[in-house]
Amino acid sequence: MESVGASEAKARFPELLKRVMAGESLTITRYGQPVARLVPVEEDDRTRAHEAARRIRARRDHLANRRPLAELMETVHEGHRY
Repeated sequence: MESVGASEAKARFPELLKRVMAGESLTITRYGQPVARLVPVEEDDRTRAHEAARRIRARRDHLANRRPLAELMETVHEGHRY
């Protein structure tokens, strides 16, 4: 795995992204110490991320369509009135 200094990575970022998209992995260093890694995203990770986003949107939509609590409680207690 190739190491690239942080300032060099900043200057060559588009080129480095192309390399990572082609399957390479790179280590970013600062003052000679590794601080980050650029690695390709696995397709499975993308699929899981899309599925998680879909579930979040569905939950958000469900919560937005809920009836107010007072109305729900009134419905629950409706059969208890004399």
